[in-house]
Amino acid sequence: MKRNPLPSLLFLFLLPLMEACKSKTEKEAPKPLPKSNYVFSDIKDIAALPVIDQCASGTCWSFSTTSFLESEIIRIKGEKIDLSEMYAVRGAYLLKARNYILRQGTARFTEGGLNHDPLITATTFGLLPQAEYTGLKEGTTRHNHFKMFNELDTAVKRFANPANKAGIGWKKEIPDILDRFLGKVPDQFQYNGKTYTPLSFLGYTQLQPDDYLTITSFTDAPFYNLFQLSIPANWANERFYNLPLDEFMENIDHAVDAGFSLAVDLDASEPGFAPDQGIAVLPEKQEDNTLILTDIRPEKKVTQQMRQDAFESFETTDDHLMHIVGKAKDQQGNIYYKTKNSWGTGSSRQGFVYLSVPYMRMKGISVLLHKDGLSDTTRRKLWKNPCND
Repeated sequence: MKRNPLPSLLFLFLLPLMEACKSKTEKEAPKPLPKSNYVFSDIKDIAALPVIDQCASGTCWSFSTTSFLESEIIRIKGEKIDLSEMYAVRGAYLLKARNYILRQGTARFTEGGLNHDPLITATTFGLLPQAEYTGLKEGTTRHNHFKMFNELDTAVKRFANPANKAGIGWKKEIPDILDRFLGKVPDQFQYNGKTYTPLSFLGYTQLQPDDYLTITSFTDAPFYNLFQLSIPANWANERFYNLPLDEFMENIDHAVDAGFSLAVDLDASEPGFAPDQGIAVLPEKQEDNTLILTDIRPEKKVTQQMRQDAFESFETTDDHLMHIVGKAKDQQGNIYYKTKNSWGTGSSRQGFVYLSVPYMRMKGISVLLHKDGLSDTTRRKLWKNPCND
């Protein structure tokens, strides 16, 4: 089903950026594909909460990392806690609005974000259980952020222009807009018979935001150094650890094999990214773009230079984030990363996407993980580098 026309020319410009992270169920229905002949057998399965649907909210980054943090709580303390995705979204909007306004409109203000954003908001604002902050108005069951974002975008642009002499009214107006659309934040709440604030609840989960880091692999920065990855969604100017491609992949495998899940940022615009088939693959030949969606075909042998060239020519773009929760193999023995998506359970694999290793080597921008998920060899290289202090 197509959406109604957006209310402003601004939205016509922003729509491609916003749509990239929208739920598949909220986009125009794709043409039906033949049944996939891929058969996957799990090699490693990491505990995670059920697949849910972000609907019409360009917030895959929050759904991805919130799911990741839920799995981390299970790993660390053995408890299943359904966390609020929208509480992280609210906190990110508050921080992005401040950043945009104080930079007088020269920063980024969109729905998009990265996997580290919920950790930034957790440090500042804490965490809430889903039951305490759904982000849904009474009587609604599906997220739709078009009107909210339109109001926020109009407000931050007005306050960011010094010529408007709008003052510091944004400190009240931005939270008021968020309250109206997402709901007010409880000062205190009950959980398992005890009283918490959002910050004390973060303590209850035993999550330590400083224990998490993001690794990537590009040649425009020194390996084993921290650097600011130049992608549009990095509004917070966070730094990533840079590894050679083979070592990047080795650490993903090491983490999963050791029971650590990862939040992944990747390019979901490729023909081989097919959530309806539950796969993401990178055909060796362009003529196999369609055939590979239903039958196993040869995939590209991805080198560091190929990955870099695709990134710098915008053949690889940062447009979707998901949660790696295991590994699997197909009937020919090829390895895939079992990945939890946030577009509901309507796909052929109940909302999971199996990322092939070549797809991850070429199209996986970065992964967020607990520092203990790194291999000992990589940790030693990173921690001994004085540039990483």
